[in-house]
Amino acid sequence: MVYTCKYKSSIGDILLATDEIGLIGLWFEGQKYFANTLPDEHIPQETEILTETIKWLDMYFSGEEPNFTPPLHPSGSSFRQAVWQILLQIPYGKTITYGEIASKIAEMQKIPLSLIHISEP
Repeated sequence: MVYTCKYKSSIGDILLATDEIGLIGLWFEGQKYFANTLPDEHIPQETEILTETIKWLDMYFSGEEPNFTPPLHPSGSSFRQAVWQILLQIPYGKTITYGEIASKIAEMQKIPLSLIHISEP
């Protein structure tokens, strides 16, 4: 089963979703693909994983570096899984560009960068 709750952040409301394993989605209200992978059947109820995620977000938005990561359960195509793996390697407080992500995927798949399309919704 999937559970959801809303989080009010300083930059807008965020919808959080989890299953029994970990966080499966986080969407800013009004974003282009808002809740596009959220199953139709979900229960608006705070769970232990969502409570942990809220704690992490509270720390983050207060300027404190969280010393833990809530359980994650990313899903999707092999492309999305590869992107997740790259995103999880970004150190706290650092950023990388879409171009850098594409370059890393091309390197992982041993294909020319020109064949990578990162516009998948």
